[in-house]
Amino acid sequence: MEIAYWIVTALLAVFYLYSGGKKVAQRREQQVPMMGWVDTAPMWLVRLIGGVEILGIAGLVLPPLTGIAPVLALSAAIGLLVLQVLAAALHLSRGEVRNTGLNLALIALAGAAAWLATTW
Repeated sequence: MEIAYWIVTALLAVFYLYSGGKKVAQRREQQVPMMGWVDTAPMWLVRLIGGVEILGIAGLVLPPLTGIAPVLALSAAIGLLVLQVLAAALHLSRGEVRNTGLNLALIALAGAAAWLATTW
């Protein structure tokens, strides 16, 4: 189960470090081609979401790795799951049904991470 947890966490980490890093570091003009919703959101919110994504990965990785408060991994996985449910709702409200496929995959991965985190 631990190997499965680390595989799922690695997949989530690759995505969220890339996505969160872009949200935190790039200007709005650079983000719009990849994330159309950025046009309608204030930049502080975009940066906050990017920070939450990066902290979510830290919450998935550090507690099991250090053995300190491993229940935080479960909380982080649930937080990322909620984040993606809200992201899918945003895409659906904007009529961007084709963009929800990635959200569904990330919901499944975050759900798997939450389930696997219960083994700690």
